[in-house]
Amino acid sequence: MTHQLYDAMKKRRTVYALDNSSPIPDEEIRKIVEYSLVHTPSAFNSQTGRIVLLLGNQHDELWDITEEALRKVVAEDQFASTKEKINAFRAAYGTLLFFEDFEVIRQLQTAYPAFSDNFPIWALQSSGMLQNTIWSAFAVEGLGASIQHYNELIDDQVKKRWNIPSEWRMMTQMPFGTPMASPGEKDVMDVSKRFFSFE
Repeated sequence: MTHQLYDAMKKRRTVYALDNSSPIPDEEIRKIVEYSLVHTPSAFNSQTGRIVLLLGNQHDELWDITEEALRKVVAEDQFASTKEKINAFRAAYGTLLFFEDFEVIRQLQTAYPAFSDNFPIWALQSSGMLQNTIWSAFAVEGLGASIQHYNELIDDQVKKRWNIPSEWRMMTQMPFGTPMASPGEKDVMDVSKRFFSFE
């Protein structure tokens, strides 16, 4: 493993305090996403991952939608902290929306019935790899990011607003931008409790 990969793995941290700026141009952000889509593995080379990039007013609108959806389910006396959190995401430079195309997954289930139950699981695994790949690449380029999960609350409205196919299932939202603070120390479990080697 190269030191560059070690560095990318270490730099990829959850960052909530993000500025509405980017150390790299939008075209470079798009290249990172495109390259990651091409080179991240997927079961049976199914390539089920789909990504929507929202910048500028489109990014703001996503978090407006999210805030309004949360207002319907969070008690009014508890909403101030929720609004503060959403404002932090809105303050970022952009957001990536990660989807999996379940039409492709169903086609694979039909074509390979012996593996039918596994295809949704494998799609989730591939989505996680895709998210991590982009997140790490962003970190190397000086972009901070976090992963959010407001999927079920906003999925229908997001699909309607951006004309997203109904068969795409939203996995996560990744707000990103220039970090305004370094992440804190990370608690790490003793590796000997997680890794076992037999020779």
